[in-house]
Amino acid sequence: MAKINSNYLLLPNSYLFAEIARKIKAYQEANPKADIIRMGIGDVTRPLTNAVVTAMEKAAKEMAESSTFRGYGPEQGYDFLINAVINGEYKSRNIEISPDEIFISDGSKCDVANIQEIFDINSTIAIADPVYPVYLDSNVMAGRSGRLNDEGYFEKIIYMPSTKENNFKPAFPDKHADLIYICSPNNPTGAALTKTELKAWVDYAIENNSIILYDSAYSAYIQEEDVCGSIYEIPDAKKVAIEFKSFSKTAGFTGIRCAFTVVPKELFALDDMGNKVALNKLWNRRQTTKFNGVSYVTQRAAEAVYSEQGMKETKEVIKYYMNNAKIILEGLKKADFEAYGGVNAPYIWWKIPDGIKSFDFLDILLEKYQIVGTPGSGFGPCGEGYFRLTAFGSQEKTKEAMQRISQGSF
Repeated sequence: MAKINSNYLLLPNSYLFAEIARKIKAYQEANPKADIIRMGIGDVTRPLTNAVVTAMEKAAKEMAESSTFRGYGPEQGYDFLINAVINGEYKSRNIEISPDEIFISDGSKCDVANIQEIFDINSTIAIADPVYPVYLDSNVMAGRSGRLNDEGYFEKIIYMPSTKENNFKPAFPDKHADLIYICSPNNPTGAALTKTELKAWVDYAIENNSIILYDSAYSAYIQEEDVCGSIYEIPDAKKVAIEFKSFSKTAGFTGIRCAFTVVPKELFALDDMGNKVALNKLWNRRQTTKFNGVSYVTQRAAEAVYSEQGMKETKEVIKYYMNNAKIILEGLKKADFEAYGGVNAPYIWWKIPDGIKSFDFLDILLEKYQIVGTPGSGFGPCGEGYFRLTAFGSQEKTKEAMQRISQGSF
């Protein structure tokens, strides 16, 4: 009989957001008239902008004509989108990135989960605590984690506490890490590294021969000038960092899927004989083997995000969500709660009442107030005692949620 990959048995029974969705479904079935306000899963609600939809319609019509029909596209992405990314994300920040260093994909979640495949199984991994679960889960599946102990930590993973005491910004690893996952602006806390803080991480990686896996999915939400929109704004970062960016939250692509990863050609790691190997070539080999590329229609839509009209419309949507974030942050503070984030990211990190476990608070909030959020402990042990709310709902429902909370009793 075939054997399973037993590393999967080390994981919690279900993925965090799948468990939340299950709870919502069960409650809604039991209470069909309940007006549930969903502030848990970070899914967008504003429609695609006119520039994006127009580009998709045009591309779809091209697919209906034999002269402009397209089959398989390049696994790395079409040149038109790669060039738009270079101009819109990097040249605009005075960063030099070559076209063959950019890889268009169907989502940053896939890329941050799959990137570990090109590294040795014995690589040591450091992750922030709390942080987006995929970094950890993908390495558990691969066999790098060891077992989960009674305190909620995997024995082989290096955790970098991100707590109130350090402004929810990860501490440097307490021992050597080959791969360091950094998410800035951070999901779930909303904290963002300043340029000075990010430079310290780049310097650390250079000094310790580490590689930074830099998730920058929320860079479009940055409001403060001293926060980098790309890690490559830091000198020498291309020697130590892979960057992941996404159109999901930036331009509402959660349903049509598009993102990109930057693997600089000057980034190397060692093979079993101690020889330097370019990671760009390895990722290209992985993608050409396991990925057939993003659809032509979707890539034309993503290209439109960088048009003059597309940028204008996209910024308006981001402004809408960030106004929601402000409403949540101010609403919680007005109700005498501690709350963080919501300045450079669409997430608010809510300090819940003492003595209540975050997963228990999920049930309290749903059953008493018909509001859904995400338990902080689902992002790591340091997340216990906190709760994540997202700003991706409608402004009307966001205000109503704050009214329910302000009138509630916890």
